[in-house]
Amino acid sequence: MAAGKRSASISRRDNEFWGDMAAWQMENSEDNSEQLSRLRRNMRRVRQQELTPRQAEMLHLYYDLGLSIPQIAEEKGLNKSTVSRTLARGRERLKRYLQYSF
Repeated sequence: MAAGKRSASISRRDNEFWGDMAAWQMENSEDNSEQLSRLRRNMRRVRQQELTPRQAEMLHLYYDLGLSIPQIAEEKGLNKSTVSRTLARGRERLKRYLQYSF
């Protein structure tokens, strides 16, 4: 690299700028607590009413309890691909019902 050329990496000052920008955005952004509350309420409703019992259970184990796909498969005596497909279908159903929540 030639003398005087700046490297492509982020400098300390660049990091300070992005940190300052994040703080500014937090201070000046709108309050979205109402939207988050509605989303959480709708999420609970969809999980209880629209998902199959297996989908709801898999999503609970994966997202709420933090188990991995192999751990869920072993605990439930299922193939890993079955768990993965069930999670994908559950997420797709959640997405379909929640996309109009806002």
